[in-house]
Amino acid sequence: MISTHILDTTKGAPASGVTVVLERKISEGWREIGVDKTNTDGRIVFDCPKEVGDYRLTFHIEEYYKGQEHFFLNTPITFRVKSTERKYHVPLIINPFGISSYRGS
Repeated sequence: MISTHILDTTKGAPASGVTVVLERKISEGWREIGVDKTNTDGRIVFDCPKEVGDYRLTFHIEEYYKGQEHFFLNTPITFRVKSTERKYHVPLIINPFGISSYRGS
């Protein structure tokens, strides 16, 4: 139901080995429901319950850029799941000094 893909535009290639944490908002704050590393194609498909609610993906790009100059640290993206009938794909496009995301299909 929730997936992501990270593309490093500096390399023109997927960002593999990036840790991504998936959380769901609950009344007390955020509850972790999944954590994984991007595969060689820069992708993760989270095996999580299909539930309406607010979610947050935190991309640990600080680790990915360790040893080279970069501006952004670990990057959270918060989004809302309104329908459990569809897939939610949240790609991240990165380079050491820029990030961008959108709702994919």
